[in-house]
Parts: sequence; structure tokens; C-alpha cells
Amino acid sequence: MDLKISEMMDMQRQLQEVHRDDWGGLDPARGAFQLLWALGEMGELIDIIKKKGEADIMNDARTRAWFTEEFADVMMYMNDILLCFEISADEVSRAYAGKHDYNMRRVYSGVTHHEKEDGGSL
Repeated sequence: MDLKISEMMDMQRQLQEVHRDDWGGLDPARGAFQLLWALGEMGELIDIIKKKGEADIMNDARTRAWFTEEFADVMMYMNDILLCFEISADEVSRAYAGKHDYNMRRVYSGVTHHEKEDGGSL
């Protein structure tokens, strides 16, 4: 399975609608709150890395599943933030592609990625 951004956002919108009364819905005022929840989930990822280590995440099926589940929680909260601020999957996709293009052209240590690959310059 390979979900698109729009599919993840639709799934999250459905989940939020089911729990609207308990969770408070999706509006800009909740965006910062959702970010705090995402940071908490990121802390859980860090805890798994600290407690289990990289080798277990890579090689132990239970640890890997646990890590992946917590990562999915982070992604769910990130999708909530997008929904709170009514940012579309298209906007995120364009921003991501633009940022990727920018970062591919950034100069690190005086040499661009493209110069490293082909020995030439941009």
C-alpha cells in the first residue's frame, strides 16, 4: 500500500469527523494544539530509538512495527495541522517539490550536489 497525501488527508478528515465532539474539530485555532500533539508523538519515536536502538528498528519485527505505528501517529497529527489551516494536498505537494528542488541546488561545503555527481557545475 502506498497512500497519496490526498488519501491520508481524506482518511484523517473522516477520523476527525467521527470524533468531532470529543476532539473539538479542525479549525485554525486548533492547529498549534495539534502541533504539540505531533511533537509528543515525535518524542515517542525518540524514546524507541533510545530504548531499542537502530538495530532493533531495522531487524526486530515487533520494534519496527511499533516504530512505524508511532511514525504514523506523527503523520496523522501533521495531516490534522494541514486540515486545520485548510492547506490542500496540492499545496503541500507543490511546496515539497519546490523545497526538494531548492535543496538539491543548495551549496554544502562549497560544492553542490550536482557538482559532486557529474564533476561540473550548474
